[in-house]
Amino acid sequence: MDASEVFTRGWHKMIREVWRLRRGGGISVAHLPGSRPSFTGMWHPPAGETLPREAVHRLVSTAEALLKGRWKVFAHEHSDFGQKPDWFIDASSGRRAPSRRYAFDIPYRNEAEIGDIKYIWEPSRHHHLTVLAAAYAVTGDERYATRVRDHLRSWWVENPFLSGPHWISGIELGIRLISWVWTRRLLNGWSEAPALFERNPEFIHQLYHHQIWLSAFPSHGSSANNHLVAEAAGQFTAAAAFPCFAQSRQWRRRSAEILRHAITAQTFPSGLNRELATDYHGLVLELFLAAAIEGQLTGHPLEAAVWERIRAMVDALAAVVDSARTPPRQGDGDEGVGLLLDAPEYRRWDSLLATGTRLFRALPWWPRVAESDIRTPFWTHGVRLPPLPESRLAARPDSLPDAGHLYLRCGRAADELWCRYDAGPHGFLKIAAHAHADALSIEVRVGGVELLADPGTYSYYADPEWRSYFRATRGHNTLELMGQNQSASGGPFMWMQHAQSRLVAAVCVDENANESRLEAEHTGYVSRGGPIHRRSVLLNRCERTLTVCDTIVAPRHLSIPAGLYFHLGPEIDCQLERDRAELRWPNGSAVLELPSSLLWTLHRGEIKPVIGWYSPRFGIKVPAFTLAGKGIATTHNSLTTRLSVCRHVECSLKAQTEQPEWQNG
Repeated sequence: MDASEVFTRGWHKMIREVWRLRRGGGISVAHLPGSRPSFTGMWHPPAGETLPREAVHRLVSTAEALLKGRWKVFAHEHSDFGQKPDWFIDASSGRRAPSRRYAFDIPYRNEAEIGDIKYIWEPSRHHHLTVLAAAYAVTGDERYATRVRDHLRSWWVENPFLSGPHWISGIELGIRLISWVWTRRLLNGWSEAPALFERNPEFIHQLYHHQIWLSAFPSHGSSANNHLVAEAAGQFTAAAAFPCFAQSRQWRRRSAEILRHAITAQTFPSGLNRELATDYHGLVLELFLAAAIEGQLTGHPLEAAVWERIRAMVDALAAVVDSARTPPRQGDGDEGVGLLLDAPEYRRWDSLLATGTRLFRALPWWPRVAESDIRTPFWTHGVRLPPLPESRLAARPDSLPDAGHLYLRCGRAADELWCRYDAGPHGFLKIAAHAHADALSIEVRVGGVELLADPGTYSYYADPEWRSYFRATRGHNTLELMGQNQSASGGPFMWMQHAQSRLVAAVCVDENANESRLEAEHTGYVSRGGPIHRRSVLLNRCERTLTVCDTIVAPRHLSIPAGLYFHLGPEIDCQLERDRAELRWPNGSAVLELPSSLLWTLHRGEIKPVIGWYSPRFGIKVPAFTLAGKGIATTHNSLTTRLSVCRHVECSLKAQTEQPEWQNG
C-alpha cells in the first residue's frame, strides 16, 4: 500500500465520521437544487413470440415461485422472501445483521456476530426484481409488477441512508442501481411504473444518495478491481437513465471516464480479465455491457474503444471454452451477475456468447450457440454500435500469452481432450484479491467432463479453513514444496507475495501437429530459499496422452519435501494401486501413471485435514477424489506423470442443451 492509498483511506475514514450525522435522513429531495423527475430509458421489449420458448417457461416458473416467497441465495433457500422480505437475514445460518446500526460500524466480516455477509448482500442486489420485471414484460401479468413494487417499497423504507449493512460496499450499490434501471425499463408498460420510480420522492431520495455515496467512496489503489467497475457502471447507468439531478451530467461523464480507463487497466489486450478469475471475467464483461448498452439506449454512448475491448472480452471467452462451451475454472468464483433477466439456472456463458453474436458477429471459429436466454434479445434490442475496426482473430488461438492461458486440444465435440495450463501472472494489483495459488496448474476435460479439475471456491467469509484450502497450492493440480503455498497469503483476500510465472517453451502447439509441448516455470519459492518449479506438458494427439514432467531448478543441490496433487472432477471414480490410478466416468475411462518416487494416497471428502472436495457453485461443496503424492523432490530427479485417455465412441457433453459444431480445429 503506497502513500497515496494510505492518504485516500484516511480521507475516506474522515468522510465516514462526518457522514455519521447524516445517517438515516441525508438530504431531503425537496432541498435538491435542479432536481426533476425524469426517465430517459423508455423502451419497448421485443415481441414475446420471438423469444425462446423454454427460456420463457423457465422465467415464468421462477416468477411464480417468487410470488410464493421462494428464492435461492447461493446454496440456500431464503427463509423469508414473501411480500415483505427480511433484508438482513443470512439464509445460510439464520443470523441477522443489525439493520439500524451506522453502516461503517458494522463488522461485516465477523461471521459469528452478523452471519455471512455474502448471503445478506446478495438479495439486495435485486436480481430477483429484474426477473419479476422481465416476466411482466413477457406476459403482461401485473402480479409480477405488484410484487416488484412491494419489495422496492419495503427495501427503501428499511434501508435509510447509511443505516444497516447494505450501505457498506460500493459494488452492492452499483449493481443495485443497474437492477433498478432495468426494473423500471421492463415495467414500462405498467401504468404504476412512473409513480413507483421517477415520480416517487422515496425512490428519488434513494437514487440520489446511492450516487452521492459512489461519488464519495470510489474503490482505489489495491482495491480498484471489479468493485470499481461495478461502482462506475452503476453510476453511469443510473445517471444516464435517471438524469434527475443537477449533478447527473457530472456523474455520467466522470463514471464514463472511469469505465474507459478501467476497461484497459483491468483487461489484457487478449481480452481476458486481469484478475484471472473466470467468474469475474463474466461479471466484469456484464457490467461493461450494461453501461455501454445504457449509453446507446439513452443517447450517451461510450467511446468506440470501450466497445472494442468488450468485443475482445467476448472473443477471449469464445477462445477458452471447451466443447461443452464451459470456460476454465480459475481463481475465485461467487456467481456475481451484472444483470439477471432469466431464471437463475440459465446457461450464463452461452448467454454471453449469444449476446456477442448479436452485437459483434460470431467469428468462423467460435462455437455455435443457439440463443436460449431472455437477456440477449432484451439487452440487444434497439442497440446500434459505433463503427469498430475489423482487427479480430482469424482462427482460434492456442494461447492467450499475456494472461498465461495455454491450451492443448485434440478431437472434437464429445470426444475433445481439452487441457489448460496456467503459466500467467498470479492476479491483479498488489493484493491479487481473487487469485488462487495455482501457478503451473492444469485442468483436463474430455467431452466437457472434468478429469483433472480446479476444485473451485466454496466460501469467502464463513470458515477460514475452507477458504484457505480452496485457494491453496495443495487445492490445485500442481506441485507444492516445503508444505507452503507458492504465493504468501496475508488474509482471505490478500496475497503478500506473488509467484511469478513465465513461459519457457511452446513447441508445435498447432492442433495439426501430432505432439505439442508446453514448458513454463515459476519463482514463488525462491524468496523463501526454495527452488524454481519448472513443468512441461506434452500432448500426443494420436495416443491421446498427456505427459507432465515436474522439475525443481536451483544453483545448488536441493532435497526438499514435496507434495504433488491431482484433483478429480465430481463425476470421476478412482481406483488407486500404488502409483497407478484408474479413472472412470459415464462413457469414459483413463489411466494415470504417477511418479513412483512419491507415496500416493487417495482421499475423498476428508476434513482433518481438509482434502478431497469440489465446489460446483458458491456455497456448495461435494466430495471428490484427490490423489496426493508425498515425498522428496531433488534437483537431480524429475517427477513424471502420464495421463492416457481411452477412446470411446459414445461420449456425452456435460450440461448442454445442444451439441456445438466447431468450424475450425
